[in-house]
Parts: sequence; structure tokens; C-alpha cells
Amino acid sequence: MASYRKRSGLASTSTVTLAGSAVVCPCHVCAFYSGADERDAALIPFIKEGLEAGERALLFVDGPERLNRIDRLRRGGIDVETALWNGHLEVEAWEDVQLRGGRFDPAQMREAIQDTINAGHLRGFPRTRIWADMEWALTGAPGVEQLAVFESRLNLVLPLYSEAAVCAYDTSRFPASLLEDVSRAHPYLLADGATRRNPDYVPPEKLVPELESRRS
Repeated sequence: MASYRKRSGLASTSTVTLAGSAVVCPCHVCAFYSGADERDAALIPFIKEGLEAGERALLFVDGPERLNRIDRLRRGGIDVETALWNGHLEVEAWEDVQLRGGRFDPAQMREAIQDTINAGHLRGFPRTRIWADMEWALTGAPGVEQLAVFESRLNLVLPLYSEAAVCAYDTSRFPASLLEDVSRAHPYLLADGATRRNPDYVPPEKLVPELESRRS
């Protein structure tokens, strides 16, 4: 659970535990994994820690996967029924959020993330822990080609809050070139079972123009 909390120039900071490492939040983490068991070994304890601290957890998953994910959370030691009932846990389908209307709108998605974070604070939650499976970007829906730019621009939003956001990428499914781009858009990297500050992170004011120049 959070070991300390202080004020920064933007949001208050504190630590969360992710894959056995203390991570200072606000934090935006790129989590690389291979297979659901490896993913869950890192992220279910992260969610459980937050719920036990009275925080809120928000998961974005493939719609048909929702019930299976809830079952995996349950088997990971989370009292899912209580957490869903009292609003501490929300498991949302990509189709209703990232791919609403059959397309990905980066600006709309950034607003949605801000809205849901603000809603959590208004409801009294000290933090929302976000776990987003990113395979929606492989659907071919209009707008998904803006994924890396979207990830980079989130770094203009998330430091305003105290949230912990983890974007989970199955390395067996994404092309290496895209994984390299999205990795550079995250200040933290979870890979090989450990979380650390990302030495390859590039701030949005530099990365976004580079990414957009490739599409022009």
C-alpha cells in the first residue's frame, strides 16, 4: 500500500507496488507480458493492494473476456462481489469505451479518462488504479493507428492527478515496432517481472512530433 504521500508541483505523490517494485505516482506504466498468467501475476496484486487501501480499480477489457477476468480476480483473492457492489471495482468493455461507435477517438478517450478520474475523487476515492488491456488497438478500427500518439499525450494529463495507470501489452500479439513506440511513451516500464523507470522514455513534446511526422 502507499508508503508515503506528499505534494508535488502538480498532484500529490505516493507509492504503489507493482510487480514487487515501489512506483511513485502519478504514474503511467507500460506493462509487457506474454500470456494471461504472467499478466495476472503482476497486475492482480496491484489491484488487490489498491482495493484493500480503499482505492478504486478500473479495468478495460475485451467485452467477451469480462466474466473470465472477473473470475481471475476472484481466484486472485479479491472479494469481487463486494467490490463491484460498492463501486470500488469497475470492469468496462473496450466496445463501450475505447471503441465506442466502432472507432477510436483519442481526444474523446483522454476526456473520458479525466472524467472517470474526477468522478472517482468526487466519490471520495483517494486514487483510481487503471488497468487497461490494449489489444483493442489490434482490431483495425478507425483511429487505432493513433495509439502511440495517444499514449504519449496522456503524459500531459496524468501528472495532474495521483492515479496509477497501467497499459498492458501482450508482446506475443503486437508488432515489435509498435511496442517500441508505445514503450517510449511511458515513464515507467514493467518487463521481465520488474517495474522500473523507463530509460527510453521520451516526453510528449518531442515524441508526438516524431510520431506524427511518420504519418504525414
